Amino acid sequence: MRSCISNENDIDPKTRDFYRKAMALADSMHIPFLVGGAFAFNCYTGINRRTKDFDLFVHPRDVQRIMEAFSSVGYRTEITAPHWLGKAFDGEDFIDIIFGSGKGINDIDDEWFDFAVPEVILGMEVKLCPPEEIVWSKSYLMERERYDGADVAHLLLACGESLDWERLLRRFNDHWPVLYSHLVLFMFIYPSEKKRIPEWVMRELAGRLEKELALPPVEEKLCRGTLLSKTQYLYDVEQKGFRDARPVTYDIREESRRLSAKEEASPMPAQ
Repeated sequence: MRSCISNENDIDPKTRDFYRKAMALADSMHIPFLVGGAFAFNCYTGINRRTKDFDLFVHPRDVQRIMEAFSSVGYRTEITAPHWLGKAFDGEDFIDIIFGSGKGINDIDDEWFDFAVPEVILGMEVKLCPPEEIVWSKSYLMERERYDGADVAHLLLACGESLDWERLLRRFNDHWPVLYSHLVLFMFIYPSEKKRIPEWVMRELAGRLEKELALPPVEEKLCRGTLLSKTQYLYDVEQKGFRDARPVTYDIREESRRLSAKEEASPMPAQ
């Protein structure tokens, strides 16, 4: 079986064995999972990234089962963030168990699994996160220390002509301006490749923008910036009176404050 990963031979054999055993265990216990992160990105775009983590996406209803399964064979496990992230460790190696999103949006639901893409990774037949869901989730990553706009552009370049655009538009729903911003940037980045984005999609979103411009501003002081960055808009919601647009199903704001304090203690170098 030919793998879609171009750098599998560079992976440490011990690390490779850990990833394979973890996936085989989940499969043997009939726990559905998807491979995402750098491995899926490599399969879709051909872009190689040296990374020590491995991302498995699971439905929230299966989190407890997969964590218990990994613990039962001796892997150390933890729920790092109760609304979206767990980890399984084997020595210095670890797997991210992703079952939500850091900002409380982009839920992992049945559609991720219904539209998953079969592939071969590390000699095993697995399923990848759908490209539509990867575009959807990466589009909101606009942190000071991490901006995934280039990843979105590369996914559009590689997959734009085969994406289910109606489904992608539905995923963004009222947040369509986020998608539109990436599509406009794509046309700037790759002016010779604009046909990879269907013309009807651009016209649809341009029409929505035209209608939006004709509406009066909303009365509520709302900041949606927190859906794009956990820390960079805390000033607006904590000191300028804007309402935080993130759902309050978990104390995401306290996590943002911790991250903000960490950044202030170790500021990012100037670019």
